[in-house]
Amino acid sequence: MSATVIVGGFWGDEGKGKIVAHVANSDKPSIIARGGVGPNAGHTVEINGQKFGVRMIPSGFVYKSAKLLIGAGVLVNPEVFLKEVEMLNVAERARVDYRCAIIEPIHCEIDKTQEHLKKIGTTGTGCGPANVDRVRRVAKQAKDVPELKDFLTDVPLEINEALDRNEFVLIEGSQGFALSLYYGTYPYVTSKDTTASAIASDVGVGPTRIEDVIVVFKCFPTRVGSGPFPTEMPVEEAERLGIVEYGTVTGRRRRVGYWDGKLARYSAMVNGATQVAITGIDKLDKECYGVTEWEKLTQKAKKFIEQVEAEVKVPVTLISTGPETKQIIDLRREKL
Repeated sequence: MSATVIVGGFWGDEGKGKIVAHVANSDKPSIIARGGVGPNAGHTVEINGQKFGVRMIPSGFVYKSAKLLIGAGVLVNPEVFLKEVEMLNVAERARVDYRCAIIEPIHCEIDKTQEHLKKIGTTGTGCGPANVDRVRRVAKQAKDVPELKDFLTDVPLEINEALDRNEFVLIEGSQGFALSLYYGTYPYVTSKDTTASAIASDVGVGPTRIEDVIVVFKCFPTRVGSGPFPTEMPVEEAERLGIVEYGTVTGRRRRVGYWDGKLARYSAMVNGATQVAITGIDKLDKECYGVTEWEKLTQKAKKFIEQVEAEVKVPVTLISTGPETKQIIDLRREKL
């Protein structure tokens, strides 16, 4: 059995948490591992009317039989991690690679006060400054923090041994392609690469063990903070469409744009997408809210999905029709 990587295709906030939670529940992985930057990314999962915003624990926590691992490439804020472990009651399942670099209070202070970082629109969670210390080889590691001693593990070893046993592993990214330090709208980007290759590297999985890469796109892309946004629409138009959203971590209002087929195609290419997940189809057409079958989508929605496939050249296999985990159309078995 090989692994599947799920990443964001635009500027984050694409609804990856919902897609990860659905795939976890339906495909039953033995391990869900989180790559990405750190607690500057918030993933929202909504189940039975209850909403969870997680910043460290993988969004697939909803599937209770999976181990929840944080890869060595991820920055860890011990306070945030321990709070989420308690909130979600996952102490028996959550583990951190002993090599993870640690975010300390000084990193958060620098993140919130440095003028250049404020101009970029950083989240203030300390990730950029912590990654600077990591590159300088002076950052603390998880193995140096007593509060984390009961949660330490070797994530690459656990994942690769699970794959050797023919088990399914789900790997969850953070942020989005256009926030990649290498490929995004520099300098208005995050502090490392966010593509599928980097996410796999974060958790110690080689490219030959990845079978699928699911890239998540929103019908109406959004962006929090400063930086270029070629298809951005006026605030009034977003409000007319009923698209008023706020960032999970910062609480800042998200800027809203029209579909960007050119960026989606480039993102799918660099990520090596084998499947595309589309979220927010109910924002495109309210009649699609809660629909779980392709046949019940409106013609407007179907035409949009067909347009996405024509532009991106990758099959759309998952279509989110609302915030709840169960509000989804899953076409994976039909299209692959």
